[in-house]
Amino acid sequence: MRIIDPVIVRPWLGEWKTATSGIASSLERANAAKSRAAATRHRRQAEKSLAAFLERLRKFTVLDPACGSGNFLYLALHALHDLEHRVQLEAEAMGLQRAFPSVGPANVKGIELNAYAAELARVSVWIGEIQWMRRNGFPGSREPVLDPLETIECRDAVLTQEGAEPEWPEADVIIGNPPFLGGKLLITNLGEEYVSTLFRAYEDRVPREADLVCYWFVKAGEHLGRGASKRVGLVATNSIRGGANRRALERATEGKPIFDAWSDEPWVVDGAAVRVSLVCFSQSEDELTPERRLDGEAVDEIHTDLTARRGEAGVDLTKARRLARNAGVAFMGDTKGGPFDVPGELAREWLQEPTNPNGRPNSDVLAPWMNGMAVTRRPADKWIVDFGWTMVKEEAALYEAPFQHAQEHVYPMRQGNRSEVHRLQWWRHLRPRQDMWRELRGLSRYIVTPTVAKHRLFAWLDARVCPDHQLIVIAREDDTTFGILQSRFHEAWALRKGTSLEDRPRYTPTTTFETFPFPHGLSPDVPVTDYLTDPRAQAIASAARRLVELRDRWLNPPEWVVWIEEPVAGYPPRPVPRHKKAATALKKRTLTNLYNVRPQWLLDAQAQLDAAVAAAYGWPADITDEAAVRELLTRNRH
Repeated sequence: MRIIDPVIVRPWLGEWKTATSGIASSLERANAAKSRAAATRHRRQAEKSLAAFLERLRKFTVLDPACGSGNFLYLALHALHDLEHRVQLEAEAMGLQRAFPSVGPANVKGIELNAYAAELARVSVWIGEIQWMRRNGFPGSREPVLDPLETIECRDAVLTQEGAEPEWPEADVIIGNPPFLGGKLLITNLGEEYVSTLFRAYEDRVPREADLVCYWFVKAGEHLGRGASKRVGLVATNSIRGGANRRALERATEGKPIFDAWSDEPWVVDGAAVRVSLVCFSQSEDELTPERRLDGEAVDEIHTDLTARRGEAGVDLTKARRLARNAGVAFMGDTKGGPFDVPGELAREWLQEPTNPNGRPNSDVLAPWMNGMAVTRRPADKWIVDFGWTMVKEEAALYEAPFQHAQEHVYPMRQGNRSEVHRLQWWRHLRPRQDMWRELRGLSRYIVTPTVAKHRLFAWLDARVCPDHQLIVIAREDDTTFGILQSRFHEAWALRKGTSLEDRPRYTPTTTFETFPFPHGLSPDVPVTDYLTDPRAQAIASAARRLVELRDRWLNPPEWVVWIEEPVAGYPPRPVPRHKKAATALKKRTLTNLYNVRPQWLLDAQAQLDAAVAAAYGWPADITDEAAVRELLTRNRH
């Protein structure tokens, strides 16, 4: 109903309010007429206005191009019946004749790929019709109880059998809940041939990385553009607000304003809890309802990231552009593409083995491994076998124990990979991020943040640690950059620019990092040596170091933790609990738990860091997040 109400009900009620005024005026003139002929003429005008309104309602059609078993169509039909019934009762109260309902199953249209679901939708619509008629005292159809309902078609809504784009039937409005399927899961669920055909059919219109639901949004937008519909209301996962999905939404709504939306709502799909966005947009400004609403509140403008402008408040960050000075610094971590990871205990055994037949130690191809949970929770003491991206199989085989592990565990799994390259080069990581490693060369440490996390926090990793793809890597080793990223200003920017997984914000190298304007002279393209003596940089670095020191001591109190060197030099030491009691207590010492509670010492350290970063921008320390984001957008655009 959060879609049906703004797309169907509210516009019709607005139109009825206007019609009622005209009808009431005609009836008043009829009652005041001094002759019977004049009274009859005015009354007939009122009856004509009512009949015209009801005729428009009778011809009004609703299309659900992914109707499933018909829930949206069932509710839309009930809404149209309720509207017609209300109009009839209010007209009767004004003294006009009440007519038999004319709205019915023919008012709804659907497209559904699954034959059983399509037939169920037809039955559901007829059941809804019979229920409404009986509930409101009207006799229902008896022979037959159900008629055929050819307006619900059984076919693919986005691709024909010939591989072309299908036509949708004309309808006044389009509503529905298209299928949720992430862009990375398209081939797995739909098959490579179908997806390749889909990409060709929508080339340059829907980004290939976009979720499946975006094809419905773009088609619906084009339907509006041709005048085949007036308004659209569709459900999407909340990732429609960012990345490739938002680009598809921008195309769908270009010149077609979003007039009602719910940005982030709970939903259930196949028993799994997800977060969704509900988006309603119209053919033109003329088709808008009296007010625009976001999350149930009146606003002046709704942006495609499903944020809004309210008077002077609100910033449209969809206009932010990627900055060249931030390029080549932030990367997604390594995608291993198989069970290359091993327990730390096994890795240490390999490290202590004699050199291999090639005279090289296993340390050449072993590294500590960290993923997002190892940062937000506790390190799991995992290592990874990594033969790099240039080593041929014969060279890799000379590292006997690590190669044997990969041969036993990775090789069988990789043989099911669709890519011939990944099948043949099974000993290499799926995406080893060569550019990332080139940028990290020569650094002693680097900054990471989890790709998806409840809190947007940053941490340091030793340069010998291999970061998983669930970490975003920032190839900088200076405290100033760390402090700017850990400030509340970057957090506010990242939360607005990123998408989310369920209720956890997502960070990306492109949309969140590369668009972020650093203080002048402190951006990633400036060598650290150039601002070592800059008082702004020094203040930020000092506050950042203090914050990290406090966090680290809380995470690993020296009374509970001893730092153990690895058996081979060059690796970072690892924290080990001093005793069982400490091991139990340390399980709760995680960054997530720390930021859930946010003790006063953390707030104080964060405030000191924020003040230093604000000063670097030339802002007052108490600047609001919204004002800061507005300033950041201005800097991004100039």
